[in-house]
Amino acid sequence: MQRKKFDSINVVPMIDIMLVLLVIVLTTATFIAKGIIPLELPTGKSAKHFPPKQPIRLLVSASGEVYLNDRPTDLAGVAARLKMMDPKSPVFLSCDKAARYEHFVAVLDRLKAQGFSKINIVTRK
Repeated sequence: MQRKKFDSINVVPMIDIMLVLLVIVLTTATFIAKGIIPLELPTGKSAKHFPPKQPIRLLVSASGEVYLNDRPTDLAGVAARLKMMDPKSPVFLSCDKAARYEHFVAVLDRLKAQGFSKINIVTRK
């Protein structure tokens, strides 16, 4: 009996399997990213409601006026109102490019004094 010479490999079945696996991975990744996989969460007696943290918006105008969440205030008012807010909340600090640097530093100093660490400086791309 003569042996048959083995010159080539049939890769079509392997490609089919790889394409099916790719489709499965991409489909499940899309569902996970969009959060549309339905879940029925269990209930518990000691469960607590945690409201989402609202970002704090601080704005410094060109004339040095300070706005906290779109309400005008002064630096003393900023410090007093920040005491009532959660220091773990994200802060978005916007400063006019014509504003004096000392106004920006004063607001940033108030934030650091109150323990805020998630400070984002807003710029335009």
